[in-house]
Amino acid sequence: MKDFVRFLLRCALRVMKVRVSFQLDEEEAWPEKGIYISNHASWLDPVILFAFLPNNPVFLLHAKLYRNKWIRFFLHYAETMEFNYIDVTDTKKVIELINQNRYCLMFPEGCMTDTGDIMKIYEAPAVVVDRTGAPLIPVWISGSEYSPFAPETKGKVPHRPFPKIKVKVAAPEYVEINDDLKRQRDYLRDVTYHLLNKMRFEMNFKSNITLFKNFVRISRIYGKEGLFKRREFVEDINRKPQTYKDVLLKSYVLGQKFAQKTAVGENVGLILPNMVATLVTFLGLSAYARVPVMLNFSLGAPIVVGMCKTACVKRVITSKAFVLKAKLEEVIDALKAADIKITYLEEVPKTITLKEKLTGLWYYKIKKIPVEQKSSDAGVILFTSGSEGTPKGVVLSHSNIIANVNQTRSFEQLTMEDLLFNSLPMFHSFGMCVGTFFTIFSGARLFLFPSPLLYRTITELLYELKVTVMAATDTFYKSYANISHPHDFRHVRLCYAGAEAVKQETRDAVSERLGVRLMEAYGTTECSPVLCGNNMLFNKFGTLGKVAPAIDYRLEAVDGIKGAGEFVVRGPNIMKGYLYADNPGVLVPVEDGWYHTGDVVQVDELGYVKIVDRVK
Repeated sequence: MKDFVRFLLRCALRVMKVRVSFQLDEEEAWPEKGIYISNHASWLDPVILFAFLPNNPVFLLHAKLYRNKWIRFFLHYAETMEFNYIDVTDTKKVIELINQNRYCLMFPEGCMTDTGDIMKIYEAPAVVVDRTGAPLIPVWISGSEYSPFAPETKGKVPHRPFPKIKVKVAAPEYVEINDDLKRQRDYLRDVTYHLLNKMRFEMNFKSNITLFKNFVRISRIYGKEGLFKRREFVEDINRKPQTYKDVLLKSYVLGQKFAQKTAVGENVGLILPNMVATLVTFLGLSAYARVPVMLNFSLGAPIVVGMCKTACVKRVITSKAFVLKAKLEEVIDALKAADIKITYLEEVPKTITLKEKLTGLWYYKIKKIPVEQKSSDAGVILFTSGSEGTPKGVVLSHSNIIANVNQTRSFEQLTMEDLLFNSLPMFHSFGMCVGTFFTIFSGARLFLFPSPLLYRTITELLYELKVTVMAATDTFYKSYANISHPHDFRHVRLCYAGAEAVKQETRDAVSERLGVRLMEAYGTTECSPVLCGNNMLFNKFGTLGKVAPAIDYRLEAVDGIKGAGEFVVRGPNIMKGYLYADNPGVLVPVEDGWYHTGDVVQVDELGYVKIVDRVK
């Protein structure tokens, strides 16, 4: 009867678009005992796992799940047990079960997630692993957070009747414990977390998609509130909120105009502030396979012209109003003198024809990708700061940025309720990749502000807009803490800091005066940019946090320094390569995919990274 019920459930769930994959085939040898660990986003999760998981596991359900009458109905033929994750007696019972060569299923978070992502991890799975020697078998359920059976995520992610649900069951992972570890249980708990986090990344990262195609996909998911209302997701200082439809339509139409004056694969320079128009221009170029080159206009005319020569830029898109306000006339004159054509955004709408508008509307209706590209093609060109000499062009592929967006989501999950305030310029990788694309690809709302230096205006906007998340640097946070009223930050739940080391006095000021915890992250332009980060689950002051999933690293010995080494990394977020001024337009890839950061770091037994010196 049990097998028959499971068969019926599998048939029904497949009709509901549930798909399950295993890393181990049925013919392969499963271990005698094991512990399934799974994320938990909906009431449907235990039913799905009962229908598909092999080895007849005992379902260890937290009280709220165990007492639900519908769960008891569907799991009538499953072996279940009410499990308290902090009760030593319950843990001992599970250890006895495992030692009888049984399988168990645990939801290590102890309850349903309210964001769709991983919450805190209890010690119980780690204790059972330690006492029994059984392997952990990670399971990730993707998509159930969008179903009507996920009450905790209602309003935070868009619900729909029959979302596609994918379940992946990984191969068993045996955990080896070093007896010299001082905090063995913390280590084992971290292992549980990182196994699930790795699964989350593998399930969510789409390696074969471009930036524009991904934006179209996101617009389908988050574009509406209810049946008819279109959701406003981005706004700037002009205070005209834009919907996904607005941005897509403008991208299609503007992209046509840019395509008439440029060639496929051509590098096109952008000198624009943090505005919705900048995002639209970027997406318009990307839709038609032109590569946006983000120019740091603050470095002066000679360097900007040098950047254009390095990237073989023949045309620069800018704004007359911005040029006047930012006093960039000298930069524009120098570009013209170098025979680089200038396109002003204000002049483009005057030349748009009815045919181009109708074409853009048709493309929007059918969600067309005007020019197909590979995800490995260049998606954007940024430039280093020039602190080590002439700025180098950093070529990031579409896949690099999308991978890093998913890696950043492993540290923090944004929801539809969040509003991120981004005042960091888009020519900076932190401002573009984290402040902009991480936000919009997570379905959160975004406010773009043209300068991080207008401290009083920014703090007033935080108060007015009810901002929940911020991205800035140590210098700016220190100024915000000194000048703002504590109530300005009343809705801010998270402040992320990067680009420079966070000082203790800044952290104290933000925490004590504003009541907000400041999280430090670390990365480089060449890494799209995030490599490490702290979050609410693991946070150690004075460190850069832990390495993001899917990143391999090694520490190369440095003369004169013991117990540390140069941080050398490899992963899907590492750049395609450099463009050098002495060899314009020629891509120089990183050797064997490994990037040398130049930073000398220590990594402690729990995986926290700390910078102790610099090679370069």
